[in-house]
Amino acid sequence: MDTFTIFATLAASLVVVLVAACSFFVLYVSDTTLKVWMPRLIAVAVGVLLGDAFLHLLPDSMKLAENTNAVLLWTLAGILFFYVIEQFLHWRHDHSIEIPAAAAGKSASLARMNLLGDGIHNFVDGVLIAGSFLADPMLGIATTFAIVMHEIPQEISDIAVLIHGGFEKKQAVIANVVCATACIAGAVSTLLVAHTITLSLSALLAITAGGFIYIATTDLIPLLRQPKMKLTLPIQFAATAVGVISMQTILWLETILS
Repeated sequence: MDTFTIFATLAASLVVVLVAACSFFVLYVSDTTLKVWMPRLIAVAVGVLLGDAFLHLLPDSMKLAENTNAVLLWTLAGILFFYVIEQFLHWRHDHSIEIPAAAAGKSASLARMNLLGDGIHNFVDGVLIAGSFLADPMLGIATTFAIVMHEIPQEISDIAVLIHGGFEKKQAVIANVVCATACIAGAVSTLLVAHTITLSLSALLAITAGGFIYIATTDLIPLLRQPKMKLTLPIQFAATAVGVISMQTILWLETILS
């Protein structure tokens, strides 16, 4: 493990924290504007997550693996792992800025649960970022970009949940940023473990791919199908294609620079 890998991993984790810090802008944006742009951001995030999984993570995992069947098993393990986390913590990637009326009576409890789930989510993000940079710097950049694109609508909804749960606006932003620092903790933990024992990077990349596939297909795509999103199919397809093309562009840059 070289100095660049350590520095790049910590810098990428800090970017995720800064995304959470920038979530304060939602306090100054009208609900109407958010409702217009949120579906588009979610559609782009779908393309980025799937593009990173199928164009970066899985091909690199197969290059490192001695047995491609093992890659498929680890990918399935990643999908199941994220499913278990979601079910155990009742962790939902709810990217809507509206809080269901049925949850209004339990808003404070919902806010605390959201903080817990978001903290663990960010810790896992740090693990994924570190594992990707350990495998390859360009892969680390692609994975960081995918995580950031997913985090933008996520952080907006987190702020809405916290405010609805009784937090003042400033408190909600601070609490959100504190939770985001778990990303740095996850990255540092992975680097320390990699320094003491040999990690199976192929397995870690496949698990990451499984997680991204799970998030895109079970959390984000169903949201785009909801009538309240009011996003036409051509716009959905175009926005998702932008996300996929952005991942392909990173591959082209990697080829040019190599």
